[in-house]
Amino acid sequence: MKIQCIRTHHLRDHLDVPFGFSQWYYDTRNTLWVEIVAEDGTTGWGECYGPSEIYQSAINSFYAPRLLNQNALATDVLWHLMWRSSLDFARGGVMMGAMSGIDMALWDLRGKALGQSVSDLMGGRYADEIPCYATGMYFKEMPEADLISSIVAEASSYQQQGFQALKIKVGKNLAFDAKQIEALRDALPNMTMMADSNHAFDLPEAIQIGRILEENDFSWFEEPLSPEFEGQFRQLQDKLDIPIATGECEQTRYGFQRMLSTGGVQIAQPDLAYCGGPSEALKIRNLASSMGINVVPHCWGTMLNLASATHFIASGYREPGRKETPSPLLEYDRTPNALRDELFEVPVVVRDGIAQVPTGPGLGVIVNEEKMQSFVVNQTEIKA
Repeated sequence: MKIQCIRTHHLRDHLDVPFGFSQWYYDTRNTLWVEIVAEDGTTGWGECYGPSEIYQSAINSFYAPRLLNQNALATDVLWHLMWRSSLDFARGGVMMGAMSGIDMALWDLRGKALGQSVSDLMGGRYADEIPCYATGMYFKEMPEADLISSIVAEASSYQQQGFQALKIKVGKNLAFDAKQIEALRDALPNMTMMADSNHAFDLPEAIQIGRILEENDFSWFEEPLSPEFEGQFRQLQDKLDIPIATGECEQTRYGFQRMLSTGGVQIAQPDLAYCGGPSEALKIRNLASSMGINVVPHCWGTMLNLASATHFIASGYREPGRKETPSPLLEYDRTPNALRDELFEVPVVVRDGIAQVPTGPGLGVIVNEEKMQSFVVNQTEIKA
């Protein structure tokens, strides 16, 4: 089954109220979708996490011409074709992000062609339902006392919706972070909570905030340090008991091997729309498993990436294994996103904080192409 056509769709939605985290503020949501069509008309969809304009150029001008007329079902062969084509100048970064969206689309296409879900293709499902943790509690432009009250109210609303876990943002400033952490624990004494700084802290700051998180029974400390300083993760972990999670900025099994070999990371977080796609995420998971490290994928974007992460988690084995295995957790972004919530005829179903693993062929979600057009910034198409 040969690849006949590759299209890209850059979509954008403007937000009514900007929101921010430790590094910057968002006032728009962007995504790049990749559509791959086989000669029999079977279509696969994928998503890239990151700068849409650059991804679109990389796919249309570099990768797509190399993939036309190739066997659409040979996902691993095509991954390595792309890898070798750009290895000399793109061992990571935006080119790998572009490859990720292509690879995701190929997995969707292969599942549809074979009549199997992506989790079936990954080896089968350990679970049909995945508990979600609500990602939110971003910063807004308001006085800090009001912001803490707003964040507590938002977190409480997720508990009312049935979520048993949530992830907050830290890294605004140390005093605010401490007050926010304590206020959330006071308001939600039984909620499972994690904290993400988006690599905001130096080592002494990360130790300070990590100890406050420990005192308030947080379950993990995400991206406490810059990914550039791999050795500091072990130094931080030696000072703390809270598990360290990171990896959304990392790519490929080779990058994760370097990161995990420091011994300072307990939870690996590849994003399937950035790390190299589902094909490479499986290799990253095997690598992590060989070190006794579990994988909880980062997930940002639309239903395409959410479906990919859901299938990935459902097919994953938790190390070291026992009869009463703790439930895995799926990241479920709750910030406003019309590109996620309005453009799918069949979405990932989430009720009471629980995601149903899609059972349809491929990713199991269906794009509404008519509605998509109102969000399109730019589209490309290249045919065999």
